[in-house]
Amino acid sequence: MYSAIARNKRNTVFIILFFLLIIGGLGWLAGYVYNSPTIVVTTIVVSIAYALFQYFMADRQALAMSGAIQVQSKADHPRLWRTVENLAITNGMPMPKVYVISDPAPNAFATGRDPDHAVVAATTGLLEIMDDSELEGVMAHEMGHVKNYDIRVSMIVFGLVVAVGFIADMFLRMAFFGRNNNSNGNPVVLVFGLVAMLVAPLVAGMVQMAVSRQREYLADATSAMTTRHPEALARALEKLGDYGRPMQRQNSSMSHLWIADPLKPGLINRMFSTHPPIAERVERLRTMGGSF
Repeated sequence: MYSAIARNKRNTVFIILFFLLIIGGLGWLAGYVYNSPTIVVTTIVVSIAYALFQYFMADRQALAMSGAIQVQSKADHPRLWRTVENLAITNGMPMPKVYVISDPAPNAFATGRDPDHAVVAATTGLLEIMDDSELEGVMAHEMGHVKNYDIRVSMIVFGLVVAVGFIADMFLRMAFFGRNNNSNGNPVVLVFGLVAMLVAPLVAGMVQMAVSRQREYLADATSAMTTRHPEALARALEKLGDYGRPMQRQNSSMSHLWIADPLKPGLINRMFSTHPPIAERVERLRTMGGSF
């Protein structure tokens, strides 16, 4: 468990460097095509500034994109507040900020840069269909992400996926609408823009998938160890799978934050899903339950 937490901390650095290398490489290629070193320098500087901005602000972006509303006191949502508070005490962690999302689709996520700046959120749909032990299992899973520093990795991935999409779109526009004398009408620029548009989101999606799948298994295990009741989380996951309804406010760049994939089911979504199959997670939990 502790080695997995240390690995997640190292992954934060590796992911930032990986994305900066991709973005810097794209900037270098654009500078070469346009014969303008300024493009390379500008792209790298902007990327570094954006990465720093995301480190401190991506959690607020995720909350805004999901439409989350902060629970100011226990009286607003006593059941959810009490569950999170008890888990924080059990884990010896600071009490995270608690948010509720008005959405009938049951789901939850955690975000922030560390346990001292953490946020957990749950949808109204989750609160409606889960009993107390199942809700505890789900929120222990989210608190597991906080404890294991998954939230830091997820937050940075979220921000950099958005950055890659933005840069890909910018290069596409340059390819079609550029007016630089060295590039206007150059088919290489057009091909570059198209390739950047297609490849960059795919690479970003694969990074999301690789990071998210392993951290979901780890958070499930952390939940089971915290509550000593893996069957409760297994039942909760089965309910999430049976519900099968997408979130009303979908955004692929933050899909890896949720406990269950918030996107509409489909072949492509299953191929590039940021979450391992629910059946596999349930099987692991029930196997783990035999050891308690």
